[in-house]
Amino acid sequence: MDSAIHPGAPRFDADLIRRYGGRGPRYTSYPTALQFHDDVTEVEYRANARASNATGAPLSIYIHIPFCRTLCYYCACNKIVTRNEHRVARYLDNLDREIEMQGELFDAERQVMQMHFGGGTPTYLDTPRLAELIGRLSDAFEFGRANQREFSIEVDPRTVDSRRIAEIADLGFNRLSLGIQDFNPQVQKAVNRMQSVAEIDDLLVAARNNGFRSTSFDLIYGLPHQTRESFEETLRQVVRMRPDRLAVYNYAHLPERFKGQRMIAAETIPSADQKLDILHLTIDHLTDAGYEYVGMDHFALPEDDLVQAQRDGSLQRNFQGYSTYGDCDLIGLGVSAIGSIGSMLAQNSPSTAHYQAMIEDGRLPIVRGIEIDDDDRIRADVIQALMCFDKLDTERFGGEHAIDFHDYFAAEIERLAPLADDGLVSLNEGTIRVTSRGRLLLRSIAMVFDRHLNQTPMRYSKLI
Repeated sequence: MDSAIHPGAPRFDADLIRRYGGRGPRYTSYPTALQFHDDVTEVEYRANARASNATGAPLSIYIHIPFCRTLCYYCACNKIVTRNEHRVARYLDNLDREIEMQGELFDAERQVMQMHFGGGTPTYLDTPRLAELIGRLSDAFEFGRANQREFSIEVDPRTVDSRRIAEIADLGFNRLSLGIQDFNPQVQKAVNRMQSVAEIDDLLVAARNNGFRSTSFDLIYGLPHQTRESFEETLRQVVRMRPDRLAVYNYAHLPERFKGQRMIAAETIPSADQKLDILHLTIDHLTDAGYEYVGMDHFALPEDDLVQAQRDGSLQRNFQGYSTYGDCDLIGLGVSAIGSIGSMLAQNSPSTAHYQAMIEDGRLPIVRGIEIDDDDRIRADVIQALMCFDKLDTERFGGEHAIDFHDYFAAEIERLAPLADDGLVSLNEGTIRVTSRGRLLLRSIAMVFDRHLNQTPMRYSKLI
């Protein structure tokens, strides 16, 4: 990987965003999930997992907790809105069994250096149930040293208080992600997610007092009733609170796919131009406040590990977004979870009923995935470099992969030329470099190197 120099703030160019901001993959993997197929089953997964032990690579674990007590109308995640404790208990029993089956596949010396609880709402589970789940994981896998590992959890602020933050810290979590979305009461009411500024203040103080290494906020722009002025007030509150990281996502209104979104009146959603204006404001406001634009939707303070990883060339991008632990094999646990083991990407069944039936039948719930070939691996590394560092030294890359870069990617370099003419990239002296104008359009640039793109329907989200 190239020695990285932090690429700096993006330059907002509304005309380029309108022209290039269509639909495309987020590239949390390459190939992307749309290329997954059902020829990959438990049999292939088990063989690949055992073969991966020869590498001795550390492990990362993602655990999907799908339960929520109430429905946030904007949400497009795989979730179950329920208060049925029997339903929760059955899912956790099956998750325990999946953990046991997965643990049997990996050598004990392969330490878990990263773990992430996502949802749904992981803090739907009370502290005793979270503790039991952590215990199952520590029985099945070897955890890395507490001062070296990164254990994170997504938190719905409405489900915790200061006491629970302390309990979560005691369980070994050291990174906290709070789902904020927006502080405006009218917006919160429209999406059925009411939470006060004071409550978030208290949770953030508790997190810092209990030794969390990092706190992150999720924000969403494009929600109903949002205006430039209302979101600017949300940003003022966020900057005052000073979380270490921020993820600022674009709301995609797809009521035909997500039933909860039918509760949102389409006429209350900001127009495309209004959303761009809010995005422009967000970038300016956060960078003026000292946050660095890491890439895609992510901002972080200069001293944060993400920024440091981008500077030293170790930043990676995977199913959790940008990560400092990119050398790990990723094990996905729970309904719909995706893993990346050796040369395979594999996904659990997205149906809870099917997921549970497979485990109760003694099978791992793998239903689809893809085997990665040499060409996929080369292209994945190109996309990774552009998404993480905004540049690629083509001569060095060619040497590392035993290819003549300009011969191998002749067609792609030709397709990059119009992007270079429009100022998204510069092509000179054996380097492909993303410009400040191109930083907001990383997905458009990466798409040039995606050989699978025209083989699948364009069921992707908007780039901006």
